Amino acid sequence: MLMALTTAACGAVDVPATEVSAAEREACEELVAALPDSVADQPRRDTEGNPLGAAWGDPAIVLRCGVGVPEGFDQFSRCEVADGLGWFAPQETAEDQSKEAVMTAIERSPRVEVVVPAELRPPVAAMVDLGGAIKEHTRLVKPCA
Repeated sequence: MLMALTTAACGAVDVPATEVSAAEREACEELVAALPDSVADQPRRDTEGNPLGAAWGDPAIVLRCGVGVPEGFDQFSRCEVADGLGWFAPQETAEDQSKEAVMTAIERSPRVEVVVPAELRPPVAAMVDLGGAIKEHTRLVKPCA
């Protein structure tokens, strides 16, 4: 499912790579440049590994732009809307508060994934804090039903 995210003692957060088209790369670069300095009251951190990602706090909330369709998502999947942005989270993530929350802005192109560590749940603050930039720098493909 999700690759482990590692951090060095005082270093940058390693953000797993994403593969995107040239148009998606441009949108992702603009999104990353527009992201807030803090998310869910956590300060922004330096990252390495993927220039199309960002991180906040320790343990880190991690955003990756240009992700694929998440495992378990289909046309019947439930979508949660926060501040006008539709998110998909696998059912087991939503039900088990002891697990990290893995959410994907599923109605957008390029898709954006946000991982909120269990220690920083519930993920609503992160969803709201990131929603404006995601809506501004990605394109609506199909609204959540």
